[in-house]
Amino acid sequence: MEGCLACDLAEGRRDLPGGVILEEGGWIVEHCVGPLGVGTLIVKTRRHVAHVWELEEEEAAELGPLLRRVSSVLARLTNADQVYICVWAHGADEPHHIHFVVQPVTRALIEEIGERGPSLQSAMFQRAVYPPRHELERFADRARSELPA
Repeated sequence: MEGCLACDLAEGRRDLPGGVILEEGGWIVEHCVGPLGVGTLIVKTRRHVAHVWELEEEEAAELGPLLRRVSSVLARLTNADQVYICVWAHGADEPHHIHFVVQPVTRALIEEIGERGPSLQSAMFQRAVYPPRHELERFADRARSELPA
C-alpha cells in the first residue's frame, strides 16, 4: 500500500538503513528507523495487515518462532537484560501496518532514560535521538549473519 511507511520501506520507496535483514514466510525483519536505539528490530508482515486477527493461519504460525529467534539473537548481540516485544499498528488516524518492535533493553539504557517499558519507549521518542546510519547498517549486517533463513 503506497503511503504506508512499513510498505514503502519494504518496497524500496523509502530509504531503509541496513536494508532487509530477513525475509521469511509472510514476514520481514529490518532495523527500526525510529529513535529506539541501535539493535531495535522490526518484525512486520510482508503484506499490508492492520490487525492481528487479519493474519492468515500460516502467518500466525510463523510469528511465534520468528519472534523467539529474533529476540534470542538480539539478547546475544547486545547483552540485553530484557528484550521488549510490542505490537504497533497505528498510523496518524487509524490502524495501519502491523509490526512488532523487538527492542533490546539494558539496565544502562533504563538508567540513562529514567524509564522502563512503554514509558521508556515514549521517552525515547520524545528525545528523538536517532542512531547514526553507519551504526544501524553495521548492526543490520551482524543481525543478518545471525538470522539466516
